[in-house]
Amino acid sequence: MNNRVQLFEESLALLTSLIRTPSFSREEGETATIIAQFFTAKGIVPYRKANNIWVYNKWYSTDKPTILLNSHHDTVKPNTGYTRDPFSPDIVDGKLYGLGSNDAGGCLVSLIATFLHFYEDKDLKYNFCLAATAEEEISGKCGIESIVSDLGALDFAIVGEPTLMDLAIAEKGLMVLDCTAHGISGHAARDEGENALYKALADIEWFRSYQFERESNKLGPIKMSVTMIQCGVQHNVVPATCDYVVDVRTTDAYSNEETLEIIKLHVQSDVHARSTRLNSSSIPEDHPLVLSGVSVGKKTYGSPTMSDQALLRIPSVKLGPGFSGRSHMADEYIFLDEIRKGIDDYINILEKIV
Repeated sequence: MNNRVQLFEESLALLTSLIRTPSFSREEGETATIIAQFFTAKGIVPYRKANNIWVYNKWYSTDKPTILLNSHHDTVKPNTGYTRDPFSPDIVDGKLYGLGSNDAGGCLVSLIATFLHFYEDKDLKYNFCLAATAEEEISGKCGIESIVSDLGALDFAIVGEPTLMDLAIAEKGLMVLDCTAHGISGHAARDEGENALYKALADIEWFRSYQFERESNKLGPIKMSVTMIQCGVQHNVVPATCDYVVDVRTTDAYSNEETLEIIKLHVQSDVHARSTRLNSSSIPEDHPLVLSGVSVGKKTYGSPTMSDQALLRIPSVKLGPGFSGRSHMADEYIFLDEIRKGIDDYINILEKIV
C-alpha cells in the first residue's frame, strides 16, 4: 500500500473516533486519551499534561532546530441548527460530517499523518514536535500556553486551522475591554445629574470612528467593535454608570499594551482589558516555510480570525485543510479530498526545507 494512502486511511479512522467522542473545551480528556493511545499503538511515546498530548520524531536531537506542528482537539458546543447527530461521523457524497470535522479535526489528523511520514527519517535537518492541544476554542490557559515551556526549544510552527491550505502569514490578535462611563444619578424629570449613557455614547462613537496612525501591511487597520451595553435601573432615573464591552482585533503595527494605552488616552470611560496575552502573530514573507509554500502554488494572506498562534512567541503559519466558513456551523463537514490533499501539501511543503 502506498504510504500516503495508508496515512490518509489512518487519519480518517482517527478523525471518526474523535468525532464520536465529545470534546468541548475543558472537557477533552477522552479525546486526549484516544490520541495518546493512537501514538502508543505505533510505538511512539506520548507526553501528556492535562488534556494536551505531544510527541517527538524518532531521531530527535537537541543539536537541531525544531518545527512545531500544532492543532487542537477541543470543539465548541453544537449550535441549535444541527439537523444531523453532531457526534456521528457520517460520510455522504465525499463529505465527512460531524462536530469538529472541519475545525480542526481535519487539520489535526493531517498534521499527525505528516509527523508520521517524517518520524523514522534519520537525516532530517529539523526535529519535529507534534502537539495536539486543548482549550483553543476558549483561548484557555490550560492549552498550548501551558505546555510551551515543556516542549523544548522551538524555531517555527505550523498551526493547523482550516485555510483551504493557503498560508495565513499574519493573524490579528484580540483584546476584550470592559468599559464603564461614570455620571451622577438624578431624577429624569428635572435638570439634574450627569447622564452616564451620554458619556458612553461619546466614547462609543470614538471607538466606531477612530483610525490608528499606523496600519499593518499584512492585516490592515486595527478593528474595534462595541458589542454589548448595559445601563440604567429604571425609566425615571438618570443613570450614574454605563457599562459596555469592546472587541478589539489588534495587528502587528502595535502591541496589545500599546493599543490599550492609546485607547485610555482618548476616552473618558474607565477601561479594563480582560487580557493582553492574545497578540497578533506573523512570519516573514521570506521565511523558508513561506517560500516553500508559495513554490507549490499556495497563496499568502492575513487572517482576521484568531488561533493558538496568538500564544506562541515564534514565527508561525496558519495552514490547514478545510474552510473557515464551515467552522462552528450547523452540520459541520470536511471533504475527504481536503484531508487527502492536506496531507500531501503539508508533506510537499516540508520536504523542501527539512
